[in-house]
Amino acid sequence: MYLSKTPLTDSYLRQHSRHGVIRVASLEKLGVTQSTAYRRCQPGGRWTHLLPGIVLLSKEQPTARQRVEASLMLTGGRGVVSGFEAARRYGLRQAGPHGTVHVLIPQQRKVRSVKFAIFERTIVMPDHRIVEGVPLATPARAVLDGVRRIRDLDPVRALLIETVEAGLCTVDELSAELESGSRRGTALPRAVLRELAAEVKSVPEAAALAIWKRAGLPPAERNVRILDASGNYVGKPDSWCDELALAWEIDSYAFHFGRDAYRKTLHRNNRYAAAGIVVVQTLPSRIRDEPDKVIAELRAAAEAAARRPRPAVSVVRTDRAA
Repeated sequence: MYLSKTPLTDSYLRQHSRHGVIRVASLEKLGVTQSTAYRRCQPGGRWTHLLPGIVLLSKEQPTARQRVEASLMLTGGRGVVSGFEAARRYGLRQAGPHGTVHVLIPQQRKVRSVKFAIFERTIVMPDHRIVEGVPLATPARAVLDGVRRIRDLDPVRALLIETVEAGLCTVDELSAELESGSRRGTALPRAVLRELAAEVKSVPEAAALAIWKRAGLPPAERNVRILDASGNYVGKPDSWCDELALAWEIDSYAFHFGRDAYRKTLHRNNRYAAAGIVVVQTLPSRIRDEPDKVIAELRAAAEAAARRPRPAVSVVRTDRAA
């Protein structure tokens, strides 16, 4: 074993680590024996044991990047990060809670899941992208690997919709990825992808359609374009009742209230007002938590719209109705 003559300070050892994470075998080559390394990971020591044969040169709580580095080290550099951790690294805010690292490894690698690291063997390793030094499964594979482990519908909808709206992949690409892999845990993502293919654009829209029918209002349409009397574009409401010239917008914080989206929402509402359109705005959480109050608001807006002359607006419509 090579024993370094350089003082083995933690600062020196970090130079040979990845973000403070290092294999015990690498420490041995630098002159730190196994017994010393593991002793420093015991209570009162200054290091942390992360995964078998891998330590963190600190007693601080490991960061997401340090958990990723430890997981990849355990695969001998043959792993690709997938699931929620990959989704977060693509910038998706609707990914599941932090903590676990889902890593895809070749079928012949025999690495067992341990602690925060989930290892999944696959016959054909997926295409991957390097993002800030981390190999990530493609967005479609990553988000589907994540949602396959969810049993609640709304989080599945939220992540798949955000993935599509962020332009990371298309509904067709998600569907193709779903068909090419295991069928385990695919019932909910399949249902959501059917909704997306039918142009359901936000998490609560499926529930919103049911609420509209419960309200007993005239028929409404989805995803139609509204033009004012001069033929200028006004908006594309989530639901449109042409008989009453009534628009219903489901304005989610997640999908509508970013800085740019908030500005666009204000401009849209100003266009509705200028065109004489009655508009109801509803948060997604209220559709789930306060459906009766939402129904009352829709009925009140419909009564107000019926009392005023219908504005001179026109519709460029599809064949889809609520």
